[in-house]
Amino acid sequence: MTPNTQSATAPKRLPLGSFGWMLAFLARGYDRHLQRIDLSELTDDQLHDIGLSRRDVTREVAKPFWR
Repeated sequence: MTPNTQSATAPKRLPLGSFGWMLAFLARGYDRHLQRIDLSELTDDQLHDIGLSRRDVTREVAKPFWR
């Protein structure tokens, strides 16, 4: 493999021109939002299994999408 080629598993980057960087930023924020929704739907037993409390989840869900 030459140093200038990407591996098959490397994520493709959006061009930084125009609105590519903004789209990537919003996509990451939306992904975080969906993950937080999933986290908030876990039962207390499931949260205990992964070492989180309901209070931890409440704090995480309250964060804005960019954090």
